[in-house]
Amino acid sequence: MTTPTIQEAVAEIRPDGRPYIDGEHVDPASDRTFDDRTPITGEAVAEVAAGGPEDVDRAVAAARSAFEDGRWRDLAPRARGQALVRLADLLVEHGDELALLTTLDMGKPIRYSSKVDLVQAEISYRWYGEAADKLYDAISPTGPDALGLITREPVGVVGAITPWNFPLMIDAWKLAPALVAGNSVVLKPAEQSPLVALRVAELATEAGIPPGVLNVVPGFGEDAGEALALHGDVDAITFTGSTPVGKLLLQYAGRSNMKRVSLETGGKTPNIVFADAPDLDFALSAIGFSIFWNTGEMCVAGSRLLVQREILDAAIDKAKELAAAWRPGNPLDPKTKAGPVVDAEQLDRVLGYVDTGVAEGAELVAGGRRILEETGGFYVEPTVFSEVRNDMTIAQEEIFGPVLAIIPFDDEDEALRIANDTRYGLSAAVWTGDLARAHRMARRLRAGTVWINNFDQADITAPFGGFKESGFGGKDKGIHALDKYTNVKTTWINLGRGGR
Repeated sequence: MTTPTIQEAVAEIRPDGRPYIDGEHVDPASDRTFDDRTPITGEAVAEVAAGGPEDVDRAVAAARSAFEDGRWRDLAPRARGQALVRLADLLVEHGDELALLTTLDMGKPIRYSSKVDLVQAEISYRWYGEAADKLYDAISPTGPDALGLITREPVGVVGAITPWNFPLMIDAWKLAPALVAGNSVVLKPAEQSPLVALRVAELATEAGIPPGVLNVVPGFGEDAGEALALHGDVDAITFTGSTPVGKLLLQYAGRSNMKRVSLETGGKTPNIVFADAPDLDFALSAIGFSIFWNTGEMCVAGSRLLVQREILDAAIDKAKELAAAWRPGNPLDPKTKAGPVVDAEQLDRVLGYVDTGVAEGAELVAGGRRILEETGGFYVEPTVFSEVRNDMTIAQEEIFGPVLAIIPFDDEDEALRIANDTRYGLSAAVWTGDLARAHRMARRLRAGTVWINNFDQADITAPFGGFKESGFGGKDKGIHALDKYTNVKTTWINLGRGGR
């Protein structure tokens, strides 16, 4: 099969970059636009509206009207769930288009846009849709003279601000539970990857989700994102992205209406390999997936490889081998495993961290250069550093690129000290054949998810979120995600003959 050119791919899907408000695409309030450029070649694939406060006002008004008149909130849970299941079906039906939009927008290899992002988004909408009429409220344990009802209600209008690295999947993690709970939503997708969100909104209307319930305003964070977070008629903000932006959102909530804020703000995952790992070859092979998959643009990326000193040389050799095996190529080719970073700014960021690592004394043993520059795209070699101390910049700051820092340790206590010596606490992985050690490590690691003898394996039933500066305010995925999008109400009924 011939790999299509960028323009052939764009001609096939004809994306619409205007805001999607009240069930249709609308002209933006201003004539400000930006070129949505693919990191594959740097070419423009669409002209997108740079939404601002007026567009956000219009979207929030549509969402508020939809919430208050009950067109979605007051449907039976099963009816809401059936609409989400239909949306899941439509994602499958339009899967090739959605995968292509994802790949064009952020450079993810098409094989993973199809087999990971699309599949996980479909699972999310289907799982929450099927759960809609299986969620029960509670009755307080009272005496015979009272009845205490404990019920959940939708929080209202939810503002969702989402990242570019998994634009289809993470949007689904936010939208599916928020919608199934009965909320209306205004989504501000990342400016690097707005197209798939706009298309999903169209499909949501086709699936039977009423106009105004899901609205999408593309634009920049300092315009559309800030306006959404400051808006006094937004009841909650859910955000996945950088820690500095997460801190800004907390300020905006305080400056406006004290809206609820839930944050997932990155990580610096320690991938800890002991010499007694039950399958050491498998554990070392997993290094490649943990940091080079998705070009390292993952909040859970295993960017710190902590290795017991007696297997350090073997780990370095394996990491070098894997760096060569994950060399980037054209993401539109189904054989490609790694693509570009998302844009020129991110490329400069990654290469800047490589320079910093060298300057601070780490040993660059693989990669570290821009490649395929003749394509116009933003490709960087998978990069491996050894001789890394945990106080170095490359071991402390989130790079969001294919850069691995290898740090040796001697024993369990040292591994724990190094692993927890970070402001982040999103995830961690431990490879050991000692069951007691696995339990001790899992208990003492300050991370929201700990994988034992695997990396980044979980399903929609498992809550996802972090500790410390990796975020707070509620989890994504699983039943726990509904906590972010609902209020708990107590109704106390006197059953006695008289009041006090």
